[in-house]
Amino acid sequence: MVRIKERYLLVNILYPTELGTRADLPDVVVLNQPTSDELTPVVLLRAIRARIKYLSPATSTFILRIARASYRFVWTALSFMNSVPVKNGKPCVFRVVHVSGTIRKAEEEAIRRARNLIFEAKGGQPAKGSDPLSNIFSTSNRPNRVAPTKGPSTEAEYDSDLEMGEITDG
Repeated sequence: MVRIKERYLLVNILYPTELGTRADLPDVVVLNQPTSDELTPVVLLRAIRARIKYLSPATSTFILRIARASYRFVWTALSFMNSVPVKNGKPCVFRVVHVSGTIRKAEEEAIRRARNLIFEAKGGQPAKGSDPLSNIFSTSNRPNRVAPTKGPSTEAEYDSDLEMGEITDG
């Protein structure tokens, strides 16, 4: 029996157009604000044509299960979406923050990110950059994997995540 290989994409929905609109909230909270309750897995499913394994409107985070061969196409489609796919949806950015071979690792990363966001919103963690958008493009504390110097010997090796690079950031 052949095991179907899949990838799990952890995606954040960010709202950069609303930065600076609320003086009573830190910019990190405004950027990562909760998504509308109108956004359900069914609505999101119609918008990107994939299976939703997890959706949290409170943290504006979702996990997609995608066939390994086509996860880059879904990633690209998400990059071109510019609003929440509901009636009168707010302008936003869909950002893939983690790619994993197992849902467990994707869930662990989602939990880690939610904890860090809460900690940062409470003011317990110094900001990495001067503005919240600089944190989006920060680098990970985890060691980077090094690509092999010799080219792949089979076509199956071209489909690895090593070729694309693991997507993680602090």
